[in-house]
Amino acid sequence: MEEITISEQDIVNALCLHLASKKGLSPNEIQIELMFDDDYGFSAEAYIGERKQILIEANIIEAIRFWIETEKGADPYAASLRLECDDEQGIVAYYQN
Repeated sequence: MEEITISEQDIVNALCLHLASKKGLSPNEIQIELMFDDDYGFSAEAYIGERKQILIEANIIEAIRFWIETEKGADPYAASLRLECDDEQGIVAYYQN
């Protein structure tokens, strides 16, 4: 099984695409800030106009699966996904199919 690394920028792109699709917006109208906390794990803040939305790890995984399906043309549910915080690369996802 091959493990593919999904960069922090691709995770941000996935969140923008997924939220834009759900809200009928352009991905350019959404700003994302990824976060990691030892107590709460992975999360993100999405800024859409003047509104802020908090996304939990499950929302991030859902967005990555959406991105895998729409941008990569792969089956997003046939793979395992995990998020990790890397000192050099930031927040990355590992996709294993």
